[in-house]
Amino acid sequence: MNRNLALIIMFCSVFAFSQTEQDSIKISKELSEVIISANRWKQYSKDVPQKVSIISQAKVALHNPQTAADLLTISGKVFMQKSQQGGGSPMIRGFATNRLLYAVDGIRMNTAIFRGGNIQNVISLDPFATEQTEVVFGPGSVMYGSDAIGGVMSFQTLTPQFSSTTKSIVSGNAVSRFSSSNIEKTGHFDVTVGWKKWASVTSITSNEFGDLKMGSHGPEEYLRPFYVQRQNGVDVVVTNEDPLVQKPTAYSQVNFMQKLRFQPNENWDFQYGLHFSETSSYSRYDRHIRYNSVGLPRYGEFYYGPQKWIMNNLNITHQSNSKLFDEMVLRLAHQFFEESRVSRNMNNSNREIRTEKVNAYSINVDFSKAISLTHKAYYGVEYVLNDVNSTGINQNIVEGTSQAGPSRYPQATWQSIGVFVNNQYLVTDKTSLQAGLRYNKYILKADFDTTFYPFPFTEAQIDNGSLTGSAGIVFRPTDKWVISSNVATAFRSPNVDDVGKVFDSEPGSVVIPNPNLEAEYAYNVDLNVAKMFGKSVKVDVSTYYTLLDNALVRRDFTLNGASEIVYDGELSQVQAIQNAAKANVYGIQAGVEVKLPTGFRFSTDLNFQKGEEELDNGDKSPSRHAAPFFGISRVGYANSKLDLELNFQFSDKVAFKDLAEEEKGKKEIYARDRNGNPYSPSWCTLNLKSMYKLTENFTLTTGIENITDQRYRPYSSGIVAPGKNIILAVRATL
Repeated sequence: MNRNLALIIMFCSVFAFSQTEQDSIKISKELSEVIISANRWKQYSKDVPQKVSIISQAKVALHNPQTAADLLTISGKVFMQKSQQGGGSPMIRGFATNRLLYAVDGIRMNTAIFRGGNIQNVISLDPFATEQTEVVFGPGSVMYGSDAIGGVMSFQTLTPQFSSTTKSIVSGNAVSRFSSSNIEKTGHFDVTVGWKKWASVTSITSNEFGDLKMGSHGPEEYLRPFYVQRQNGVDVVVTNEDPLVQKPTAYSQVNFMQKLRFQPNENWDFQYGLHFSETSSYSRYDRHIRYNSVGLPRYGEFYYGPQKWIMNNLNITHQSNSKLFDEMVLRLAHQFFEESRVSRNMNNSNREIRTEKVNAYSINVDFSKAISLTHKAYYGVEYVLNDVNSTGINQNIVEGTSQAGPSRYPQATWQSIGVFVNNQYLVTDKTSLQAGLRYNKYILKADFDTTFYPFPFTEAQIDNGSLTGSAGIVFRPTDKWVISSNVATAFRSPNVDDVGKVFDSEPGSVVIPNPNLEAEYAYNVDLNVAKMFGKSVKVDVSTYYTLLDNALVRRDFTLNGASEIVYDGELSQVQAIQNAAKANVYGIQAGVEVKLPTGFRFSTDLNFQKGEEELDNGDKSPSRHAAPFFGISRVGYANSKLDLELNFQFSDKVAFKDLAEEEKGKKEIYARDRNGNPYSPSWCTLNLKSMYKLTENFTLTTGIENITDQRYRPYSSGIVAPGKNIILAVRATL
């Protein structure tokens, strides 16, 4: 069937589900009044056609996540992969990396160099400066365009608050935190000042993390018996005094946010935000445990340079009674991203430095209009421009000389122009419908340097468009039932990383540019049921199926007719990103929440997903980003002064036969089964969290994570998770 015709038919005839996770169990009428903003508009949860999980400030305060990557795992529905301590790449419903979308205050964070491999950009966000995080499950392309295939992670940062009187108001927080597993030292300060029409919020956070220590009980393959040090001009393999300490994994980070708000009258609201984040250099640990044919470390150095993120954004909201709209929101943003990779083979004098800088500009104009008491329309336009600058330098660390080297990417621009409309209908007081369409044009221009690689082309141009849609129904037969279904499509347009990257994906393989790419498309269907039992128990089950067509995947390729080339001194198989496969993912998410008497509570979240991807020969391979069965169960207690939670987190194993083909070549990050094959063992941890209000202004937060000191590495991760970890934090509130 023609893709566009199928979208239009779906727009008119399918079903949707609205289901929102709350901090604690409440009756369904209360759940219906939760306000979310994941779709760039403040809406009641009962009107949103996707499944949404909310992570509130209260949850963040209790769980005390070290990074925004750890923050996402609080939901119990997001699986986190880490290649090093300074990182975190979420997996949601079988998708990850550039098939998920990040949004900060409604601004798209994804850039044209978001890659298919694991990305670390989420750590640029500061958990202390986040007032609410929403995870939208399933396609979000109608609102956000390219990349929103598996889900959208929307971060709402602190909002300046006005004074309701003629007197100014001042509030703030100061936090100091220590964690034992990596000798963390964190300090945070935020202050809000509000007047009648002006308001300001300032937030500063400084983190310092030492080398991460793993647990005592687990696979011996995970131990770190030695590491590389540079001594007297020579790379030396040094015995690690404590094999549980993962050297080198230490890094530091600083975050700053300044927001100003001006409201001259009830019809206008102006908000300006400045966000700044910078890490120190930090080692990519999974490359440090990669060994050569004689069992020695392959690399003398492999680390990321400082990761920088700066965002300036202006948000203007206007209320009106015009025929065109009731509310208009204009978002203007400029973001600057910088990242780099530094690598050097063991006892090789040549250090390779590859630096990428991206300037991202965006304009969003969104409108909402109540057509009638039962019909509301949302519509808008978006323009995004990414300017990619990539450079390469080769240094001789012995002679102290430098010269130009090949860049990781071509010099390129990537543009996206989108227009969307979303309609919401209240059919009866028990049934609501919602449907949307988006047309998106994407334009890519890239210039390739053939100085270092003999590419048979010097430029690439892509100018194409995509039509996506979503539609559905929410049916509430009673206050205690929600039965619904959701159908949606999504797309991901080829970006600069897909078209133009040169890198070594694994030993013996090199990925080269491919300028002949098209967008990939996803088709998704959800079926969901939620049921309240009395006023104390809620059970919800969500099932989903996603088909990815024309999938952008890495496959064997040729360069000027050759299937192998010498790259980094090694004969390597030539590969490239290609529209070469279909993939599918299906799964179940289930949750139970129970409000027990006298302040006690219980909840559990379970996630099962399975994915398959076509190989070159037509065989099927498990999907790399379909996480194993995982979940979390929690028992808690709260009163006016104390909030206490004991939780049990677990993940099933991934046997060798169930590993994706590309994962089987990464033997260094996996344990060995009885046949000597790599596999990811199952694991479980017991964790205790508590928050006690010492006085009106002082709160003590403590925790013991991984109480039984398990040594485990989450599936596909390059670094072993923390062992027993004692957390102590003190918060002073103004």
